[in-house]
Amino acid sequence: MKRVSLFALLLSGAWALSSCGDGHSTTTKDSTGTEVTDAKAVADSSNRVNKPVDKESADFAVKVADVGLTEVAMGKLAQEKATDQRVKDFGGMMISDHTKAGDELKAIADRKGITIPTTPSPEHQSAMEKLNDKKGLDWDKAYIDHMIDGHKATVDDLDKASKNLEDPDLKAFATNTLPVIKMHLDSAQAIKEYLKNVKKHK
Repeated sequence: MKRVSLFALLLSGAWALSSCGDGHSTTTKDSTGTEVTDAKAVADSSNRVNKPVDKESADFAVKVADVGLTEVAMGKLAQEKATDQRVKDFGGMMISDHTKAGDELKAIADRKGITIPTTPSPEHQSAMEKLNDKKGLDWDKAYIDHMIDGHKATVDDLDKASKNLEDPDLKAFATNTLPVIKMHLDSAQAIKEYLKNVKKHK
């Protein structure tokens, strides 16, 4: 629970000047009912006002950045909490690959003046909080299930973006990133099958 509280604190500090005055709320409440700033909503709001690129391209950049930050954060959790080495190794891959993709996306966003989040959205923090309530093999299985669901959605988003985005740089980013995310999904699905036969951890 302390980890999630730290995320909330970071959100509050990093986005203290968050209101863009466009009528969209950039705050939400965490699991304790405390109001926190939603970094993803702040980025969306800023891009609606400044319009650095077309809306679809900006929305894609914000969403993928949010997902990537979450994958890195959850990968770090896996390094700490996973009890199976394959799950730990998968978490390490998430940290490495999504950090690299996040850096590439940030470089594109910086060049184009797109605002992207720098901390996971409250929605994703909530998912991490739920994971924190589990232990041992249950944690490993829940984490991998979450990775499968998340990567399926990301594969779909990247596939559509690689075909339909107007911005050429973000379209190329989607095209180049898609095979990596498909590989992550395949790995997660293989680990899920493996975990079905694991009775307990040492």
